[in-house]
Amino acid sequence: MANIASARKRARQAVKNRAHNMALRSRFRTSVKGVLKAIRAGDQEGASVAYRSAVPVIDSTVSKGLIHRNKAARHKSRLNARIREMGQA
Repeated sequence: MANIASARKRARQAVKNRAHNMALRSRFRTSVKGVLKAIRAGDQEGASVAYRSAVPVIDSTVSKGLIHRNKAARHKSRLNARIREMGQA
């Protein structure tokens, strides 16, 4: 355990920030899984609705600094491509 007051405070803040980041990361993953679940079920309309609700969640994780903007773009692009692919099949 830290001896200096500022280091003790930093440790307390780190615990709080980690819990917050884990919750946001979980929300991000859950939204992506919702789209993937609809894709696997073959429900294109449901996948489109889930995708439209997942995009703001993905973008907010970028703005909060949890994931890189390129990772967010990659996720959105791949999910959208899989949804479009369903319409052609």
